[in-house]
Amino acid sequence: METSVELAGLASAAAACLIDLLATDGWAAVKSSVLSLWRSAHPERVEGELTDARGELLRAREAGGAQELEGLLVAEWQARLIRLMATRPDAVDELRALFGGEPLAAGTPEQRITGSMTQQAHVFGGDAFQAGRDMTVTRGGQA
Repeated sequence: METSVELAGLASAAAACLIDLLATDGWAAVKSSVLSLWRSAHPERVEGELTDARGELLRAREAGGAQELEGLLVAEWQARLIRLMATRPDAVDELRALFGGEPLAAGTPEQRITGSMTQQAHVFGGDAFQAGRDMTVTRGGQA
């Protein structure tokens, strides 16, 4: 059985992925899978809440101030996912399947690049760092 720390980590990663997906054109493709997690706990209410969150997030991104809202949404949905796993332990496997599971150790033969990714950055007077996977940025000193 997994520890609460492992489940919290899974919920955190899944919530971050959920919020990232929410603001993309790919949302429509995964929406029904996400809603199926809540099939026994008011999926229609969750759908409305996700629709509202998507609208807020898209408006915030257009206005250029989505970072704080994204953090709040991730925290909110992380808590919801933790509650979901507490009431439906079988949701753990569904979450892993839906959001990619645990990251594999670097260099393992099971690592594959699948699907596609689109990244977009709008920077005014600063730097942007984007990566499709791991990234380390060190400034002003030794690593």
